[in-house]
Amino acid sequence: MADTDKLANEVKTMTLQNGESTAPNNSSDDFMNDWGFPLPDLYKLSLRFYKGTTNGSEKDGKAIHLTYKEKLRLVAYTKQAAHGKYRNDVSPDVGFLDVVGNDRSTRLSTDPSMWQAWQNLGDMSKESAMMEFIKLVDSQCGLLRPYIEAHKAENMEKIKKQREAEEQRRREEEEKERKRLEEEAQRQLEMERKRQLEQEMQIRTALNQQTAVQFSQYATQQCPGNKQQQEELIRQLQEQHFQQYMQQVYQQQLLHQQQQYQQLQQNTSSAQQLQQNMSSAAPNTTTTNNNPNVTTVITKTETKELTQAQQQQLQPNGPTSVPTEQPDTNGNKEDHELPPLAAASMWTRKDIKEFKESLRKDKDSVIKIGSGETVTVRVPTHEDGSCLFWEFSTDYYDIGFGVYFEWTVEPSNAVTVHVSESSDEEDLEEEQQENKVDVEQGSKQDNRPPTDEIIPVYRRDCHEEVYCGSHAYPGQGVYLLKFDNSYSLWRSKNLYYRVYYSR
Repeated sequence: MADTDKLANEVKTMTLQNGESTAPNNSSDDFMNDWGFPLPDLYKLSLRFYKGTTNGSEKDGKAIHLTYKEKLRLVAYTKQAAHGKYRNDVSPDVGFLDVVGNDRSTRLSTDPSMWQAWQNLGDMSKESAMMEFIKLVDSQCGLLRPYIEAHKAENMEKIKKQREAEEQRRREEEEKERKRLEEEAQRQLEMERKRQLEQEMQIRTALNQQTAVQFSQYATQQCPGNKQQQEELIRQLQEQHFQQYMQQVYQQQLLHQQQQYQQLQQNTSSAQQLQQNMSSAAPNTTTTNNNPNVTTVITKTETKELTQAQQQQLQPNGPTSVPTEQPDTNGNKEDHELPPLAAASMWTRKDIKEFKESLRKDKDSVIKIGSGETVTVRVPTHEDGSCLFWEFSTDYYDIGFGVYFEWTVEPSNAVTVHVSESSDEEDLEEEQQENKVDVEQGSKQDNRPPTDEIIPVYRRDCHEEVYCGSHAYPGQGVYLLKFDNSYSLWRSKNLYYRVYYSR
C-alpha cells in the first residue's frame, strides 16, 4: 500500500493545483516542425512503435526497457488522450486499461494505482497527454526518431509519386486537349478552304459565262485558224479576268469599310456639334411643346438658322419623313436609276514589238502625250456592238490608264481625242466651282452627264507588254479612256492604241 501511495504521489507531481500539466508548453506546431507530422499522426505512430517493441520483447527480446512507474505513466497518458479527464461513472472496466499487451491478468491492469495515476492527470488536455507520451517514449528509446523518420520518408515518397502521377495525368490531359484543338482547327481550316474553293469555282464559272463570247471573238481574231492557241489564249484571259475581278472586289470592300467609318465619324461629330450648340444657347431658351412628358428646347437666336430636317426632329409630334430628291430636269438619269456596271476584263500580251509595228502606219493610232498632259479618248457605244475592246502600249516608259463611262448620247459614233494639262487640276477646279455659292446669283446647276468609274487610273507598265481589256456595254453612252502623263514633268510618251467593238 505504501508503494501505491508513492506512485500516485509521483504522478500527482505532474499536475498543478488547478490540474494543468507542468510539462513544457510545446505547441503542436513545434512538434510538426520537429518531427514532420501533425501531433495526432505522430501520437499514433509513437503508440504503434511502443506496442510493437513491447510485443517484440516478449517474443524476440527486442524490447524497450521501462520501469513499472514509466509504464504506469504511459498508460495514464494514453487514457487521458483517448477519453479525456477521469470519471467514475464512465471509466472502463478493469482490463480495458491494458495498452501494453494482451495479458489482462497482470497487476498493471488491476493495480488501483492505475486509476489514481489517470485521475491525477486532472484537466490535462488530450494534446498535452499526447505530447507527454511521445516525449517519454522518445527519452527512453532512441529508436523512436529513426522509426518516425522512416515513416516520414515513406510518406514523402508517396506524396512525390502522387504528385508525379497527377502531373503526368495533367500533361496527358493537356496533350489530349491540344491535339483535339489542333484537329478542330485543321478541320475548320479544311472546311474554310473547301468553301473558298467552291466559291471560287462559282465565281469563275459565272465570269467565264459572261466573257465566253468576247474572249472567243478576241482569240479568233488574234489566232485565226489555230484552235489550240485560241483555247490557250482564252484560258489566260479567263485567269487574268478572275484575278482582276477579285482585286476589284477587295478594293470595293476596303472602300466600303472606309466609307462606313467616315460616315460614323461624321455622324458622331454632327451630334456633338448639335449638343454643344444647344448647351451654349441654354440661357436664351423657350419651351415649345404641349406635351408635359416631353420637353423640346429651341434657342431664340438659332431658330431661323435651323434646317427643315432639324426642326422636324425637334418637334415631338411632327413629321419624320425624309425629303425626296427632285427629278433631273435635264433628262439625265439619276445615280440610283443607273444600271449596275459589270467588271471590266484586263490582260497583257508579250508581242509588243509586232503590235507597235502594225500601228505605226496608222497616224490616228499613235499619239504623243506631252509631259504633264492627260489624253482622254472618247469612244461612243455602237448600235451594232455589245462589247468594247482596247489595246495600248508605249515606248520606253509607263503611263497611267483608267476607263470611265459617261451616261450620255453622242450624235455620232466617231472616236475623238481630247488633251488636257492635268485631269486632277480640272477636277479640283470643278469641285471648287461647285462649292462656291453666290447669294445674289443663286447656286449654279450642274448640267454634266453622270459618269461612272469602271477602272481607276493606275500606272501601267505598257512599255514592257501590250495591255488589253474589254467591257460589256452597260447601255448607251460614251467610254472615256484616260491616258495620264500628269506625273511626268519632263518626259513625253508615244502611245500606241487601238479600240474596236464586237457584236
